[in-house]
Amino acid sequence: MRVALPTLSALLRDNVLELKYVRRRPKPGASPTRRMLCTNSSMLLDSREGREALHYKPTRQSPRYNPTSRNLIITWDIFMQGYRTINVDQCNIVSQIPANDEFWKYFNETLYKMSADQKVTFMSI
Repeated sequence: MRVALPTLSALLRDNVLELKYVRRRPKPGASPTRRMLCTNSSMLLDSREGREALHYKPTRQSPRYNPTSRNLIITWDIFMQGYRTINVDQCNIVSQIPANDEFWKYFNETLYKMSADQKVTFMSI
C-alpha cells in the first residue's frame, strides 16, 4: 500500500513497519528496491529491550536539511541498527506490527533466530 508522508510518520510512531521502497542511491549489482523493518516508536526504542536488542542510540543532531520538504522520512532500521532516510515518493507498506509486546514476541520467535544471510535476503527482496 502506497502511503503519504504524514500517514507514514504517524504509523511509525506506534508501529514497526515492513516497508519496500526504491533505493535513493542505487547500488551496482543490487536490487533497485530495498525492504526494511523500521520504527520511530520512542516507547519501543527507548525501552531497555530496545537499547539492548536493537542497539538503539538516540540521535545527537538533526540533519542539515529539512527531510519533510524533500518528502523524506528518517527512521530506525531494525536490521541495520541505525537511522535510514527513505524517499516516501516510492514507498509501500508491506505489513505493520504494533510496537508493544506483540513486536517483542515476533522479534523473539522470528527475527532473533535469523542468520545474517537471511537478513540480507529479506532486505534485498
